[in-house]
Amino acid sequence: MEYPIKIIREETDEDTLTEFLNNPFKELIKFVVDVERGIIAFGGELHSDAAEILIKDGSNGNNLWGGNLYPLKEEDQIEYSSLINIKPSQDNYSIDIQKQEIVQKINEIMKKLIRGK
Repeated sequence: MEYPIKIIREETDEDTLTEFLNNPFKELIKFVVDVERGIIAFGGELHSDAAEILIKDGSNGNNLWGGNLYPLKEEDQIEYSSLINIKPSQDNYSIDIQKQEIVQKINEIMKKLIRGK
């Protein structure tokens, strides 16, 4: 079964995100951010699914970082963990994003594109 994935390029509201809940995960939404282009792909079963869509859209895989969003939580809504984050060529040897400047860019892009974040 294929689950919806949507690229967000312009500001949207948090209600847009709720369409991804239960598709397939009850409380989390997978996301992949292109930190150079400033866009986010939400949804899908695997981060690699969203990454593939962004690459087809013109993104460079080196600029893609994944995580999980928990929109119903009050705190700790973003988890910066994904297999696509393992990038030895960029000194990221873990599924977690280790460079604070990348985490900061993701947060800035989220705040810019998702009203209320």
